[in-house]
Amino acid sequence: METTPGPAAAAPPPPGQVARALLRGLDHAALATIGAAGSPAAGAPHASLVQVACMPDASPVLLVSRLAEHTRNIEADPRVSLLLDGTPGLGERLTGARLSLHGVARRSDDPVARRRFLARHPGAALYAGFADFSFHVVEIGPAHLVAGFGRIHWIAAGVLRDDVADAAALVAAEEEIVAHMNEDHGDAIGLYARRLLGRAGEGWRMTGIDPEGLDLRREGAGEVARLAFARRATTPDQARAELVRLAKAARAVA
Repeated sequence: METTPGPAAAAPPPPGQVARALLRGLDHAALATIGAAGSPAAGAPHASLVQVACMPDASPVLLVSRLAEHTRNIEADPRVSLLLDGTPGLGERLTGARLSLHGVARRSDDPVARRRFLARHPGAALYAGFADFSFHVVEIGPAHLVAGFGRIHWIAAGVLRDDVADAAALVAAEEEIVAHMNEDHGDAIGLYARRLLGRAGEGWRMTGIDPEGLDLRREGAGEVARLAFARRATTPDQARAELVRLAKAARAVA
């Protein structure tokens, strides 16, 4: 008796894609620095909780104060590690994905770093201009991904970092696109969150867009979400086509 084979199981996404989705999708991380000389923890690892955003190429952006131990450590030795934990809410958290990223934190006056961080964390605008605060961009190094039991990978920096050289037009237009979507298409943004991502509540706004997708934040709730594109967008027109496609897909969900 002949049988008809069922559909083949979809292959899991490449490790680099999983890792970058974690990096782009989370807004807090554990930051590990090396204790500076004179500290009670001199030469030892020091871990702290930080807010994080991303540059268009996925390089992490931090806003740190010189009053913080981790900032004094970075000034003495800029080598850092960030743990991005995608496991909260899972019944068995060790089945979820987490990423340990190694890199070098460098102070940055890039207006894109400032804009993207404050869009992700609007409350930080209250103190971002204080003299003791500064933005740092983490130069991505090798990263260690655990995507679940047995799914463990080291990922090279060049694989984790997204090469956006082909997307200069989209990067330049990001601020305008985000403002336009929030001002004129708030209903579509809400549909993205509720129908495509299964998120509850009102007040969703777009905070960023890059070649791989868009970032959302729910005002007043401190909740963020990430929506991936079906195909890479490198120009404003390609991004618009993806935004329209996603809106149509959201409206088609019962």
